[in-house]
Amino acid sequence: MAGSGILEVHLVDAKGLSGKDFLDEGKNPRWNEVVKFQINSAAASGQHKLFFRLMDYDTFSRDDFIGEASINVTDLISLGMEHGTCQMNAAKYRVVLADKTYHGEIRVALTFTAANKAQDHGEQLGGWTNSFRQ
Repeated sequence: MAGSGILEVHLVDAKGLSGKDFLDEGKNPRWNEVVKFQINSAAASGQHKLFFRLMDYDTFSRDDFIGEASINVTDLISLGMEHGTCQMNAAKYRVVLADKTYHGEIRVALTFTAANKAQDHGEQLGGWTNSFRQ
């Protein structure tokens, strides 16, 4: 599935995360953050996944790994290319440790808009490595 466009990621919240000092909201943080990424894929086949690596925030020491989650966005991109846009309402995704044991969940909504439908409004595209630090 080849395609290009904008992937909009709405990171809503998380529940049941383990981590002694995960942000200011403990085990159930609420972010309500939207980030947009430019997607350019020349691959005609294969899987496309979005990976999240959750870390706590430590002021005076190294941030600690909380867990990770992945979302398969292959169908979202494919349908977005076919119809111009495709949206997945907020859904829960498992947060797991490296050994794949359950460690909580995150809630994420996604929208993909094909390049021919996407309009550039001068918005910044890219990751949010530091946007959740308070």
